[in-house]
Amino acid sequence: MPVAVAQGTISIGLQAPDDVRALLERNVRLLAQAPVVLPEAGPDRRALVRRARREITELLATEGYFSPQVRFDRSDGEAWLIVVEPGARARISEVSLAFEGEIARAAHDDISAPRLREGWRLPVGEPFRQSAWDGAKQQLLDTVSARRYAAARIVQSRAEVDPDAATVRLSLTLDSGPAFYLGELQVSGLEALPEDLVRRYSTLKPGAPYDRDALLAFQSGLQNTPHFASVIVDIERDPALAAAVPVRVQVAEAKPKTVGFGAGFSSNTGYRVEASYRDVNLLHRGWELGTGLRLEQRRQSLYADVFLPPEGRHRDSFGALIDRSHVEGLQVESEAVGVARKTVRGDIETQLALRLQRERVQPDGAASSEHNTLTANWTWIRRAVDDLLDPRSGNVLEFQIGGGSSIALSDQNFVRLYGRFVHYRPVAERDVIILRAEGGATLAPSRDGIPQDFLFRTGGAQTVRGYAYQSLGVREGDATVGGRYLGVMSAEYVHWFRPDWGTAVFVDAGDAADDRRDFDLRTGYGVGARWRSPAGPLAMDLAWGQDEQKLRLHFSVAIAF
Repeated sequence: MPVAVAQGTISIGLQAPDDVRALLERNVRLLAQAPVVLPEAGPDRRALVRRARREITELLATEGYFSPQVRFDRSDGEAWLIVVEPGARARISEVSLAFEGEIARAAHDDISAPRLREGWRLPVGEPFRQSAWDGAKQQLLDTVSARRYAAARIVQSRAEVDPDAATVRLSLTLDSGPAFYLGELQVSGLEALPEDLVRRYSTLKPGAPYDRDALLAFQSGLQNTPHFASVIVDIERDPALAAAVPVRVQVAEAKPKTVGFGAGFSSNTGYRVEASYRDVNLLHRGWELGTGLRLEQRRQSLYADVFLPPEGRHRDSFGALIDRSHVEGLQVESEAVGVARKTVRGDIETQLALRLQRERVQPDGAASSEHNTLTANWTWIRRAVDDLLDPRSGNVLEFQIGGGSSIALSDQNFVRLYGRFVHYRPVAERDVIILRAEGGATLAPSRDGIPQDFLFRTGGAQTVRGYAYQSLGVREGDATVGGRYLGVMSAEYVHWFRPDWGTAVFVDAGDAADDRRDFDLRTGYGVGARWRSPAGPLAMDLAWGQDEQKLRLHFSVAIAF
């Protein structure tokens, strides 16, 4: 007959090496209880000990300790001590990787049996951990199934433990199945949008080897368009379909028409209100219409742009603009129509644009002028940064070349060259140094008859702080007009003292002139505050203009894209 023992509570201590102490304290239930209520019956107490010993042994096995010694010191009736001697940690003594299916016969440089064996992440000599073993198997499977072999699977895996020798022999067999090649798109979910819209966005080629990253990039690209609320791109991993597996694209259409209203303030152009309208299925052809009216203190504009669905990497657009501005004594009124083709290849974007415009220029205190101009402009931009909205590392590089000709409406021949470079360099854990340089030159006998967009003014937020917006240029009457030369340099250090809040110190220098002999760098420097908003880092800068001996406050979105 079992002997009844009075119920009581005790504390449980642990004596174990540091290598395993945290693991045991975190996962052994008996150690997590404080205090421990002992069962009344003796057999129940023995069962409690057995469960704890088994739990400790199994936990240590996941870390490669297969011969532990676990002892309960119960000499103190109110405080038990668990003494753990884990023994030697087992190490990998042998790894055997076998491959079946087409991969065993293929010799692709990027994914082959020899390359996979070289990249195996748990080699001989490494300590054995169950998590590392599981992770190595999953990585191998992911590597094989991500490209070509969509139906790859592990058919056998085994870890043979020799507790006495503290070694583990690993063996694994992976069957790649056949190589998969892409077939045609199978699109579902389209209702109002045209049938070929998804295909026009696709960069997938029938007959190309399956690539999971390519499918995810296609899915992400579709999701980022305004046409769709949700997108799923996948294939059926049926070996019977491997020769030409259909790419299934399931979409849910977004609302085609949206109206937006906004208000804001910029130290460059003052207070702003605006209204916009978008229709992403114009004429039921999947064309995107974006139109809006923006009213600012120093500038007003009405625009309408139509973007056609892409053709491979190219996308065409056309639009019209009416613009009025009065900045630094220069009043400009212009109307323009234009067409453009944008091409995206990785992180490089190019655009070729043709524009026909009428421009009326009225400098305060000087004669007005009016001219019609047909211009062409080519832009090349590379954005090699870690984050497009909030970069800490990388650079942005931009080149432009454009101009007009006297045989095509322009008053004279001219060519405009422009370049910009922004470099982001991380410092310590959070901080960043931002270096910026831009320069331009309009090659022409004079600036007469050249549109202001093809000349240069500078000053203000994101250019030369400490000076008014577009106040650095050529004096004509009482106004500042564009010149044929531009040069700007800037250095900025941003310290983020909280995840969303930071401070900055900076120095800017630059000028715009109509003659290189008149070029004179104007310097501004100061301090600022930064806030990581959903739209990107917002900047408020207090800058001192050295030449004007004046303090100015600038507001801007602190991203120079």
